[in-house]
Amino acid sequence: MNINKAILVGRLTRDPETRSTQGGQTVTTIGLATSHRWSDKSGQKQEKTEFHTIILWGKLGEIAGQYLTKGQEAYFEGRLQTRAYTGKDGVERRVTEIVAENMQMGSRPMGQGGGSASNGGYREGNSGGAPSRSGSVSRAGAPVSPLEEDIPTINLDDDKEEIKIEDVPF
Repeated sequence: MNINKAILVGRLTRDPETRSTQGGQTVTTIGLATSHRWSDKSGQKQEKTEFHTIILWGKLGEIAGQYLTKGQEAYFEGRLQTRAYTGKDGVERRVTEIVAENMQMGSRPMGQGGGSASNGGYREGNSGGAPSRSGSVSRAGAPVSPLEEDIPTINLDDDKEEIKIEDVPF
């Protein structure tokens, strides 16, 4: 059995960049920062930030390009993909990116319309569709798992303390 799955929750480092391929397919590139916090042996708080490139195709990319902004929290689920390219200096390089298949928007950064965004989950599908506040939608616009209430946002600013296993609800 083979599994290639990545789940990231972080903040956008820049506004999404949306473009179209020569074949007319929409592709959006997102920069995402995730942080790991821990206490070292001496009790000092430490933090390490990692930067990721997220690729979204088709309608999912259009939605991300339209609704996400720099500094906003977001959840992405997808697969790792490594590709090679030749730089302008003629040197061949390799880069590993996350090709997202699912996305959930979190709260917007302060000063941009308040504390939380109109959020919902979005899944990759096969054709066009519009986002819905009531839960996940496929690209075809059909409800995937409608919810009776708003989907809670992810608030990374509340994570001041280290997570304790007894606090996890499942």
